[in-house]
Amino acid sequence: MTGILADRAIGELFGQERLKAEAMLDHDQIQPASLDLRLGSKALRVRASFMPGKNSRVADKLERLTLHEIDLSQGAVLETGCVYIVPLMESLDLPDGLSASTNPKSSTGRLDIFTRVMVDYAQEFDKIPAGYKGPLYLEISPRTFPIIVRRGSRLSQIRFRDGQALLSDAEMLALHEAETLVASETPNISGSGIALSIDLKGTGPEGLVGYRGKHHTSVIDVDRKAAHDLLDFWEPLYSRGRNELILDPDEFYILVSREAVHVPPLYAAEMTPYDTLVGEFRVHYAGFFDPGFGHAAAGGSGSRAVLEVRSHEVPYILEHGQIIGRLVYERMTERPQALYGSGVGSNYQAQGLKLSKHFRLP
Repeated sequence: MTGILADRAIGELFGQERLKAEAMLDHDQIQPASLDLRLGSKALRVRASFMPGKNSRVADKLERLTLHEIDLSQGAVLETGCVYIVPLMESLDLPDGLSASTNPKSSTGRLDIFTRVMVDYAQEFDKIPAGYKGPLYLEISPRTFPIIVRRGSRLSQIRFRDGQALLSDAEMLALHEAETLVASETPNISGSGIALSIDLKGTGPEGLVGYRGKHHTSVIDVDRKAAHDLLDFWEPLYSRGRNELILDPDEFYILVSREAVHVPPLYAAEMTPYDTLVGEFRVHYAGFFDPGFGHAAAGGSGSRAVLEVRSHEVPYILEHGQIIGRLVYERMTERPQALYGSGVGSNYQAQGLKLSKHFRLP
């Protein structure tokens, strides 16, 4: 059966040495439909982002482009506005027919850390061709907050795909009618995606609708939960009955979908990072939704999609209920042994508007 590999099959890849790691796996590293990737022991600051290209290894270009090598064994600060390349602890020896894709983890996206994976001879980021054999590298560029990372920090995740798994529009409509993928009586399905709209009415008496990242903050340790005061890093945004928000270029926003999202156990979902048909803005960095997200039996009733939003070039007005992104759904090869939210250390099940796990309420 074609589809996205579940946790059991990911574990078997290690047993078959199709997946290799420099150190023993963390106990929660394998997720229902993905594997967290870990940083290696050094970061290389480079002059600019680059693509290896079909004739080059990543290491060959790093020899020419590296400005400085940083030891991550005891932790180090990565500054905003800089580009770093980190060899990962995991490497691949994929069989023919098994490809992979990568995305930032949810917490990574909510910190506005731009990451993407590169492999040797690649002509696309975050896409790993079937049969690839070789190392993995992570490009990291903090956009809003400087961060502390170390060997073993987990900023990105990988999914493995056997054949074609994407649902067609007709298949997605049938699944929505059976399982309610988004809490909408009139779903907007096109281009193999189902639309999500923005909530700008908010919660509470003033209508909290989101947060805007502050500039010139202290550093965030990516491995520490609830270690930072929310108001030191974020400006709360309120509707005050206007039900709209003007996005300023070069600002980073955390917003939330109006609809609850549901990913049934036999499916995985991904949000498209931007769709120029609905506006010149990026709505998501971390695109993976694991099986069981928003699933009632896994404690996920009412889970909404948190959106990491940046406008491009010009100010842009968002209005309540406006379409802001689309989810695509893919089949799993089998039901995962553990669903998202069911004992796998999930931080964002049953979420509404929620910042990353690193912040505590004042």
